[in-house]
Amino acid sequence: MGKDLHSNIIRNFEEASDNYNQSAVIQKIFAHKLAKQCLHQNINPGIWLDLGSGTGLLADILEDLHPSQLVIRVDGAKEMLEQHSPQKQLKLWDLELGLPTNLSRSPNLIASNFALHWLTEPRVKIQQWFSALAPGGWLAIALPVKGCFPEWHAAAKSAKVICTAMNFPSSISLANAIPTENIRFNELERYTQTEVEIASLLKPIIKVGAHTTPKKSLKISHWRRLYNNWPKSTHSNKPQLTWLVQILLAQK
Repeated sequence: MGKDLHSNIIRNFEEASDNYNQSAVIQKIFAHKLAKQCLHQNINPGIWLDLGSGTGLLADILEDLHPSQLVIRVDGAKEMLEQHSPQKQLKLWDLELGLPTNLSRSPNLIASNFALHWLTEPRVKIQQWFSALAPGGWLAIALPVKGCFPEWHAAAKSAKVICTAMNFPSSISLANAIPTENIRFNELERYTQTEVEIASLLKPIIKVGAHTTPKKSLKISHWRRLYNNWPKSTHSNKPQLTWLVQILLAQK
């Protein structure tokens, strides 16, 4: 990942920090799903990390479900961390550099929701995170993967314009980064959003700061062609946008 692109990612999330929670619908849904899966496991107390914590959606739920456990919230966007209440444990850290330094001991939980796909070589990062766990420690991640936004890709192909949607990592490559015998849960979930207008499907992506892309921006005329070719639901005759999200838990 180029330095400029990485800087743009951080800046866009910083600019979205004040209003992030209002538009982070799908992020909230999968934060709850991931935290629920963690609740089903026997995770030892100690150091728990939320990597790419943003405003703390996942960390808040984990702490609510485990009242005696504090979660260290790690993010590279300062403004995102400023949305947390003062008593929370915060760490401003660029995850491109690996895991935070100066941890007192190895973590018993490394959790991450909708963050890994923003990093260079997600497959390598997931290996590093898993290796850093304490013996018996848990890795718990949720992220959109390859297969997201089939409607967007189909519309771009029909309209003969570039699809500016993000390229997501392969779910298979992520699962293969961890020994099979250590994987405790690995599922793909589809989540489809339906709106009256296509702009209403795409606007939340911008509002949460998740619109950084290395691809060249489309002209207005190209956007019109894209919208005109966007497939609609056979049931409601309204445009849709489908996410494919991987939830993966592994124990070291």
